[in-house]
Amino acid sequence: MAGGWAMLPILICSAIAIAIILERFWTLRRSAVIPPGLTAQVREWARNRQLDPQHVETLRQNSPLGEVLAAALSVRMRSREIMKERVEDTGRHVVHRLERFLNTLGTIALISPLLGLLGTVFGLIRMFFAVMVSGVGDPLKMAGGIGEALVCTAAGLCVAIPAYFFHRYFRGRVTDLVVDMEKDVIVLMDELSAHAEAVPTRAPRPRRESAAEQETV
Repeated sequence: MAGGWAMLPILICSAIAIAIILERFWTLRRSAVIPPGLTAQVREWARNRQLDPQHVETLRQNSPLGEVLAAALSVRMRSREIMKERVEDTGRHVVHRLERFLNTLGTIALISPLLGLLGTVFGLIRMFFAVMVSGVGDPLKMAGGIGEALVCTAAGLCVAIPAYFFHRYFRGRVTDLVVDMEKDVIVLMDELSAHAEAVPTRAPRPRRESAAEQETV
């Protein structure tokens, strides 16, 4: 506690930042967000006509990618534009959850140096008050104020630098995951569109000629 009272909020920010970093590392695992082979399995369901509500609901609870794929499957009988709108709406919610706590981590990276600067200012103020009371003849009091100022500055930077680094890292990781999910969704939508176009339409039944028409002929 050589840095004074300003060290307390810096330590709290440090604990919160560590918790967020560990939680995001666990949540943003590629295997948890984009399970391998999931898109191929869903395409196989589409080919075998196994897209019943139970399969779609299981897919929605599977992963973020599964939730987006389930959104496309829920409107597979409609036009591609409607399917695209539903995927985009669901994707916004999924991205919001993937970016959870990142704003908090960025805020910690921003305010930690300011808290260190605040502690530095108070340390210098303490040193000047010591000089006013006892003059410059007591180096111990001056050293205490300078030490408090330097400890706060160093502590604030030690929290801010890793927090900013991981904030940028997780932002980039979310972007990469979203791009990969978009590729898988496009593949599924192409599959569904091709399957819909391949379904044969029933030919119109020929109109039977009336007796009057036959006599005319």
